[in-house]
Amino acid sequence: MTDASPYTVKGATGDWEVVIGLEVHAQITSQAKLFSGASTAFGSEPNANVSLVDAAMPGMLPTLNAECVRQAVRTGMALGAHIHRRSQFDRKNYFYADLPQGYQISQLYHPIVGEGVLEIEPADAAPKQVGIERIHIEQDAGKLIHDQHPTQSYVDLNRSGVALMEIVSKPDMTSPEEAGAYVKKLRSILRYVGSCDGNMDQGSMRADVNVSVRRPGEGLGTRTETKNVNSVRFVMAAIEHEARRQVDLIEEGGTVVQETRLFDPDRGVTRSMRSKEDAHDYRYFPDPDLLPLELSEDFLAECKASLPELPDAKRARYVAAGVPVYNAAVITADVETARWFEALVEASPKSFEEIAKPASNWLISDLFGALNRLGRDIADSPVSPRQGGELLSLVADGTLSGSLAKQVFEIMLETGEDAGAIVEARGLKQTSDTGAIEAVVAGIMAANADKVADYRGGKDKLFGFFVGQTMKAMGGKANPGVVNDVLKTMLG
Repeated sequence: MTDASPYTVKGATGDWEVVIGLEVHAQITSQAKLFSGASTAFGSEPNANVSLVDAAMPGMLPTLNAECVRQAVRTGMALGAHIHRRSQFDRKNYFYADLPQGYQISQLYHPIVGEGVLEIEPADAAPKQVGIERIHIEQDAGKLIHDQHPTQSYVDLNRSGVALMEIVSKPDMTSPEEAGAYVKKLRSILRYVGSCDGNMDQGSMRADVNVSVRRPGEGLGTRTETKNVNSVRFVMAAIEHEARRQVDLIEEGGTVVQETRLFDPDRGVTRSMRSKEDAHDYRYFPDPDLLPLELSEDFLAECKASLPELPDAKRARYVAAGVPVYNAAVITADVETARWFEALVEASPKSFEEIAKPASNWLISDLFGALNRLGRDIADSPVSPRQGGELLSLVADGTLSGSLAKQVFEIMLETGEDAGAIVEARGLKQTSDTGAIEAVVAGIMAANADKVADYRGGKDKLFGFFVGQTMKAMGGKANPGVVNDVLKTMLG
């Protein structure tokens, strides 16, 4: 990668730098909510997943879900962050109609995870490390629905009490591309770890985008926070618009106000939502119903041991085995693709080092091309990893040539049959019979005596003509290596 020019916003009075920090809210993978046994299933009927605790009925006390704690710790470890042996839950007091308690249970003063780092690779730029400030656990609020009645808003409490990790970055990002790369990389790690499904379209991962602008070399400007942005593309668009808005405002003599804003994806603009509160406005205090959380060494050791191979380590292993750098990056970017690839190479009798490179090429070129054509993703592939591994094995042992393999693959896509069965039933085996190939070559040479003479007279490029004619005459079933050897001998 090469260093790209620093991202700047061109103003009427000069260039401006952008400073970006992200607060990513990731729904923790758990069957139950953070402090109750209510279901976290997505898509349920409104208010179907609400317990007495979630509804804040009198006398109901929270009980901490240990699985949510475990997943937060595993996430912190995956980010190389410091895990606090002792943390504490606080009450964040504010009124929203979709939060029946009238406060949110969160962690301000003593979060469960401290500082860490995430390495990103923005497009056309060198890798960069983005600091992680903290990860804390908190409850989600419910949802207000404004479009079902002309004068009233409805409240759906299904999300109320769902466990979230708030992953807070340091203000280390300086362009929309860096922010996009950060969200993609963080989502990838969460999905590898299994602590969040990363389904941004379902609201289980969303970002609060903090943006400020400044003259090069000056201190930090006043920031705004754009809430609940739910796609990588929208994160980048919100940053571009908000930076431009702030620059224009300052240059026109105005002042940026610290406030909370919303992003309108239809218009590509942000709009003011409310003034930005500070910590003292929420009147935080330790939750009296929850004891401080203390983690044992055994618990931390179990969390550490449960971590999978993470994308950076997996990519390095693939490259060391001969997989092209680009292929390795594409395959490891998403955990489902990486798992599919692992199953693909395991289905081949060849060693990982022998099959990894051709398998990666086939996956990215042939399979991805077919899935794109069919409008499917890899989880919905009509060809299984086992079937793909069998196809690659038939190529590796010489049963199929590259062109025959493509024919067989197309039949597999249409019928779902195994490669071996297709080869046997349709007689698609590659032939390495020297005698048969020599007979075909002799016929081609006899029919093209003028080209034989030209070749022997120094027109070496005609060799490709004879290869093509031989392969065509044999229906693509001839072993290309044997064809080359026979032609070299017979043409002289």
